[in-house]
Amino acid sequence: MSGYERRALVASPTAPAQAAAAELADAADWVDVENADVVIALGGDGFMLQTLHRMLERRTSPTPVFGMNLGTVGFLMNEWRRHGLEERLARARPFQVTPLQMTATGIDGRIHTLPAINEVSLLRETRQTAKLEVMVNGRVVLPELACDGILCATPAGSTAYNLSAHGPILPLGAGLLALTPISPFRPRRWNGAILRDQARITLTVLEPAKRPVSAVADQREVRDVAQVDICMDRARELTLLFDPEHALDDRITMEQFLG
Repeated sequence: MSGYERRALVASPTAPAQAAAAELADAADWVDVENADVVIALGGDGFMLQTLHRMLERRTSPTPVFGMNLGTVGFLMNEWRRHGLEERLARARPFQVTPLQMTATGIDGRIHTLPAINEVSLLRETRQTAKLEVMVNGRVVLPELACDGILCATPAGSTAYNLSAHGPILPLGAGLLALTPISPFRPRRWNGAILRDQARITLTVLEPAKRPVSAVADQREVRDVAQVDICMDRARELTLLFDPEHALDDRITMEQFLG
């Protein structure tokens, strides 16, 4: 037995995910997510992020999630198979993922606190270049960064937007964060930094009225920010389950050898 006796099934609204959910409808006595020992998520990486954020919103400890890919990339997912779910859950390897916490202060003074599993990104809202002050652990490390934006990625998110912005791939469990500029103009040769995950990062928007910037925690956006504080939220650790032959740490490692 897998130890996950009470199972919930959630699926993306896409046609392939809904068809797969229909195939699994009679495979178990499914329960609500709130009462489940494990959540089976059908969809792509975007839907997996939505499901994980749903876990973070619960007052109890987040429920482990076993995803099956019915999307495009499926980096956070296992292979879709209709049969053998019981055996797969029994063999699944758990991986703990610690989200970031973004505290964004708007130019209107309002404060927004949001979690991010992959990354927190700051992006210019207009054709005007963003100008940011970068502070790490209370020390100003870049008085002025002129850029399209900047992002802070977790190891789980380091192969997503961070990699597209030419940031480093971080091994899972390395205790590191990637701080990566997006199209930096000045200093042009600054390629970013690798920080310990105990770091507290403060990004202050310079000239926020003239050069407005938005802050995005995964898929949730706060516009017209004046300052963004980022740190790890160790009180809300998530658990992802993977087939041993498709484990998340192996996938992250192999991404470093792909062209």
